[in-house]
Amino acid sequence: MRVLVFGTYDTSMHPRIATIAEGLAANGLDVAECNAPLGLSTADRVSMLAQPWRVPMLIRRLASRWTTLTARSLRGPAPDVVMVGYLGHFDVVLARFLFGLRGALRRRKIPIVLDHLVGASDTGRDRRLDGGPRQALLRVIDAAALGSADVIVVDTDEHLANLPPRRRDNAIVVHVGAPAAWYAAAHPTDDAAADEGVPSGSPGPLRVVFYGLYTPLQGTPTIGAALGAIAADAAAIDVTMIGRGQDEAEAKSAAAGNKAVTWLDWVPAADLPALVAGHDICLGIFGTGEKARRVVPNKVFQGAAAGCAIITSDTAPQRRVLGDAAILVPPGDAGALAAALLELARDRGRLRELRTAARELAEKHFSPAQVVAPLIERLAR
Repeated sequence: MRVLVFGTYDTSMHPRIATIAEGLAANGLDVAECNAPLGLSTADRVSMLAQPWRVPMLIRRLASRWTTLTARSLRGPAPDVVMVGYLGHFDVVLARFLFGLRGALRRRKIPIVLDHLVGASDTGRDRRLDGGPRQALLRVIDAAALGSADVIVVDTDEHLANLPPRRRDNAIVVHVGAPAAWYAAAHPTDDAAADEGVPSGSPGPLRVVFYGLYTPLQGTPTIGAALGAIAADAAAIDVTMIGRGQDEAEAKSAAAGNKAVTWLDWVPAADLPALVAGHDICLGIFGTGEKARRVVPNKVFQGAAAGCAIITSDTAPQRRVLGDAAILVPPGDAGALAAALLELARDRGRLRELRTAARELAEKHFSPAQVVAPLIERLAR
C-alpha cells in the first residue's frame, strides 16, 4: 500500500505526523511525502483572528504552498491513501479536490485521512478566543475539514467523543507516541548503568525539564508557582524551562524567587531529545481548561521514551495511558507539583523506579510502529 503524506505541516513544530509516517513505514507500507511547510505556528494562525489585516498574508502564503503541493502531487504513481498532516484544516480540502480527480481518472477512490489532533475551535478556546464570530468561523473551518476526510485520526477517546456525532464512525484513536530519536537519546538509569558496569556517579541536584509554547493548556503559571514554592530547596533541584509563548511572563513572575531555574527561548528540534534525556524528570501539562482534560501531550510520550520520570496532571486520558508509571497531580495545583518534585529530590530510589517504569511503558506501547496499529487496521478495511 502506497501512502502519501500530504500538506503544509512542519514536523519541527508538530512532530505528530512524522511519528505516524515513521510508524507506517516500520509496518512495511510504502510511505512518500508531499510537503511544503507553511511556516506559521499555531499562535501565528490564531493571532490572525485578532488581527484580520494579517489574513491576506496567510492567503498569499497558502496559495504559494498549494501551488507547490499541486505540482508535486502530479508526479509519480497515484497513492492508495493520502494522509494529511496536523494543522491541515485547509490542506485536506485541497487533497480532496486533487486526489478526487486522480481517483476519478483511475475509477478508484483514493481515501483521504486527516490527522485532526486538535480542532481549530478547540485551539481558539484554549488561546482565549472564545465566543463571537471568531469561534463561529473556527467551527466552520473544522466542519469543512472533517467533511473532506474519509478517515479522521484523533489522539484520545475524549477527542473522539468531542467530534460531531455524524463524524465519529469515521474516526479512530492513534496515540501521539514518540519518534525513534527519543528512544535513541535515552541514557541508562542508575540500575541499568550498574548492570552494564557504568558508574552512576553522585546523585547531585534533581534535574527537571519543561518544554513548550506556554499555552494555557500547558499550565505554565502553575509550574512557575511550584518553582517559586521550592525556592528554599533550589540547591537540590535544577530546572530548565524551554520555550516562549502566551503565559511565559506569568510563569516567570511566579518563579522569580527561584534562582535555580534556567530559561531558554527554544532548542532546535533535532537537539531536543538529547537535551531532555539529560534530565531526571520531564514535566507534562497542568492546565485546567477543557482541552487540557482531553489530551496526552507530546512531551509525556517523548519524555518517557527518553528515560525521564514523568510528572503531569491527573486527567482521565493521562491516567488511562500512564497508569502507575508517572506521578499525577491535580490540574492547576502548584502545591502538589512542588511536593512531588521535593519527594523525588529526596527519594532517588523512587525516582529510579519511575524512570524505569516510564521507559518500559514507552517501549511497550508508544513506539511509532505500535501507535499506528489502529490506523493500519482501518486502512486495510
